[in-house]
Amino acid sequence: MRGFDFSPLYRSTVGFDRLANLLESVAQVDAGTNSYPPYNIEQLADNDYRITMAVAGFGESDLSIEVKEGVLTVTGRRVAEEQKGQFLYQGIAGRAFERRFQLADHMEVRGARLEHGLLHIEIVRVVPEEKRARKISISATSPSQAKVVEAKVASAA
Repeated sequence: MRGFDFSPLYRSTVGFDRLANLLESVAQVDAGTNSYPPYNIEQLADNDYRITMAVAGFGESDLSIEVKEGVLTVTGRRVAEEQKGQFLYQGIAGRAFERRFQLADHMEVRGARLEHGLLHIEIVRVVPEEKRARKISISATSPSQAKVVEAKVASAA
């Protein structure tokens, strides 16, 4: 993949340096190095998401999920078990992994469950009240007496 020059973005914007750094880090990721374990990212509703990871062979005690500073980190480390037989072919990967997902603002991890070798992580966008769209009534009185008629969650694009 070719590199991109984000310097024009830095010259004409203020406060978007985090976005530019995120774009630069995504552009530098090699697709071959981050292929294990396979995963899906689904949008279930306007503000509901699910990450599903195939973690066959890992138990709940082998997996760790952590959110810190907007980064969701899923780590898997299996305790070495004593082999009872000799493998003629071993195709099930049980190697340790660490997968990171950059979360957008106002995203919360609501929970996780392990089911049939799939780890499901539920994520929801929680928009603060002050960021929601509001409808303001129009009146001939002073602005301090205006009241909110209707408040809705603003849909993110």
